[in-house]
Amino acid sequence: MKKIILMFMLMAPLATFAQKFGKVNTQNIMQTLPEISKINGELEATAKQYENELKSMQEELQRQSDAYDKGKSTMNATAQQAKEQELQQLYQKIQQTYQDNQQKLQKAQQEKMQPVIVKVRNAIENVGKAGGYTYIFEEGVAVFTGSNVEDVTSKVQAEINKLK
Repeated sequence: MKKIILMFMLMAPLATFAQKFGKVNTQNIMQTLPEISKINGELEATAKQYENELKSMQEELQRQSDAYDKGKSTMNATAQQAKEQELQQLYQKIQQTYQDNQQKLQKAQQEKMQPVIVKVRNAIENVGKAGGYTYIFEEGVAVFTGSNVEDVTSKVQAEINKLK
């Protein structure tokens, strides 16, 4: 019994040497996917639409502010206060619209990118299983990479092409 335990203890270090490690650069992979340029184009169009909306709101605020500055001397204190409050509310509406648009843009990006991320993860998993890898790390994340780590980026790209 002691010999069997001793044998397992001696074999354990050998099992760790048999592990196979890989690294992948998902950023390079993502940049080569045609879906990414389509998604970026859609997001840029949406951002431009939001930008134009905000620009028109800012122009309206500026127009009303200029009109207030010109007519301020002829207004009584109550009218001045009411107009200033109206301008302040318009400014706050612009700020809120900006924040809402940023959140909508982030949500749209996440929703559009999710299927692409899943596709890349599935390809990495397929390469890992097919190649017998113990781990595949994102390039640049590991603290140390020894000489026995294989770059599987091209294999993942080939796997994605097979999934199309």
